Amino acid sequence: MPQHQDHAAESIAPSGRRRLARHCRDITEARWFALTVFALILTNAVLLGLETYSGVVEEWHRWLRLAEHACLAAFTVEILLRLAAHADRPRDFRKDPWNLFDLAVILCAFLPVVRENTTVLRLLRLARVLRTARFLPQLRVVLVAVARSLPGTLSFLLVGALLLYVYAMVGWVFFGHHDPEHYGSIGRAVLTLFLLMMLDGIGDAIHAGLEISRWSLLYYASYVLLASFVLVNVLIGVVLTSLDEARDLGEEEEEAPTARHPASHRADQQHLRRRIEAARRALDDLERDLAARAGPPGGEEGERGRTAQSAEPRSRRR
Repeated sequence: MPQHQDHAAESIAPSGRRRLARHCRDITEARWFALTVFALILTNAVLLGLETYSGVVEEWHRWLRLAEHACLAAFTVEILLRLAAHADRPRDFRKDPWNLFDLAVILCAFLPVVRENTTVLRLLRLARVLRTARFLPQLRVVLVAVARSLPGTLSFLLVGALLLYVYAMVGWVFFGHHDPEHYGSIGRAVLTLFLLMMLDGIGDAIHAGLEISRWSLLYYASYVLLASFVLVNVLIGVVLTSLDEARDLGEEEEEAPTARHPASHRADQQHLRRRIEAARRALDDLERDLAARAGPPGGEEGERGRTAQSAEPRSRRR
């Protein structure tokens, strides 16, 4: 139903809008256009890095500002071309989340509140670097995998927080008086156990715990088993599963390019249909020429002869 509506909207769109969209689509889908935008994104990243050096900023402040304005103007022209490429089917522009992300990043740079806040403006300029995912399919797959793994990651964080809280309270009960630097409060105990989750300093912690009680060995062994081995492996499994799903989704999108470019698909079908019709007309003309050249030379006698020849096999069959 939505595709039918898109086809209807495109059919009633003015011819001038269709020509503009087709012309802009040829530009935005060209390889040189993608390489140019990718080079602009890298240039923007280099400018951000140069601004971290105070000496460079003091000496080249004017040129850096000029380069930033040039990059912003180029990105604005790019997003305008992408909008014009969808002039005949604007719904397709909103269906792509990367188009919405690019539009939001560019529009926010023109807001008065954002332009006056240097920190927010730099963060927005940094967000432009993420646009490289549009031109790097593998990076786009990883980002999609991270987004798809968020529900499982939230569940992992809840279980991990519960585990940390329980073990932190047990550690405060057993080691709070003897080791107040690491277990003097619930916050210190959680921080200590969080670092131990990565097995950072686990040997020193076990030796210090054995001086207090032999039961500390069971405490640390069970914590390392649950936190470092079980939970971390579960998180890795969730991310890998999401990565496989994102890769399969990307392969499905590559196998069905006509779903993303219905206008070009319809144009190819129309062109193929015209070629088939032209081939049929040429074949009909050829058959008529052959029939005319193979006509009967003797008129009625020839026709009678052919009738007799055709009747002779019938009598033989009888």
